Amino acid sequence: MGKENHTGLVGLKKLRRARGFSQLKVAMDLNISREALSYYESGKRNPDLQMLLALSDYFRVSVDYLILGEERTFPERKK
Repeated sequence: MGKENHTGLVGLKKLRRARGFSQLKVAMDLNISREALSYYESGKRNPDLQMLLALSDYFRVSVDYLILGEERTFPERKK
C-alpha cells in the first residue's frame, strides 16, 4: 500500500480542505462535534464503522479513500 504509517483519516482531511469545508460545517452536517472530526483527521480517535460509512457517503468516496487518501488497487487474480 505504501502508506502504512499514516496518521488519522488522510483522505478525510484532504477532501474537506479540497472542497473548502470547515471542520465545523462537516461536523454540524454529520451531527458530531468539531473536536470529534478533528480527532478523526489527526488519528487521536478512530470513527466507528457507522461513522466511517457516514463520512464515505457524505463525501461520496470509498472508505479506502477516506483512510488512505487514495484508492487501493488489487492485482488481477490468476485462475
